[in-house]
Amino acid sequence: MKKQIFTMIVASSSLVAFSDNNASEPAPTVAAPEVKYPWESHADAGLTITSGNKDTVLGTIALGTARKTPKNEYTFEADGGYGKADDTVNQNYLHGVGQWNHLFSERAFSYVHVEGMHDEVASIDYRLSISPGAGYYLLKETNTTLAVEVGPGFVSQRLGGETKNYATLRLAERFEHKFSANTRVWQSAELLPQVDRWQNCIVNAELGAEASMTSNLSLRVVLSDTYNTEPAFNRKRNDIKLVSSLSYKF
Repeated sequence: MKKQIFTMIVASSSLVAFSDNNASEPAPTVAAPEVKYPWESHADAGLTITSGNKDTVLGTIALGTARKTPKNEYTFEADGGYGKADDTVNQNYLHGVGQWNHLFSERAFSYVHVEGMHDEVASIDYRLSISPGAGYYLLKETNTTLAVEVGPGFVSQRLGGETKNYATLRLAERFEHKFSANTRVWQSAELLPQVDRWQNCIVNAELGAEASMTSNLSLRVVLSDTYNTEPAFNRKRNDIKLVSSLSYKF
């Protein structure tokens, strides 16, 4: 009887020790999935041809890419167009813009904005503007953003054969609302007055809409306006463009 009791005690002690050893072993850890912030890019192309009483052709292309991380936002866009009406060139332009935002909080950020353009019809051989500054998101929701930006700037241009460099103040705002991943509307406006001569001012504005046709293909319509209070000789102050194109996302 004593032998049986001793055997039971030994067996129980071994079971407890086995359980303690297993409990002391740490549970295997599962690595958290790496969060990726990919570049979102698109390529657009549009072509309009008419023949008859008036022969016209207009072709447009655009490329863009953007990337957002918790601390930085990058945007780069380039577009161009060429058109003729009865053998007379009525569109011939190239345009590019880039911006880097560095976020200090969820809404406050600093930025560097660079923009360049060439427009033969408007007699702009080149115009380059550079502006660092500060910005703030008045709205920053999942599908809706509204940001304002302000900062000093510098413009270098050759307009109507005359070269001119001057300092500016940049005031800007931009709005976007997404109805879905590939359907959205946006709007932006930018004011660039010369700091020592306020009557010389450039205003850039854009209104756009994009509707998805497939997961990668969408129809894009963009209305843009560049207003220059002091254009080249014999040129109008307003340059308005309405461009419709097919956009492919990749």
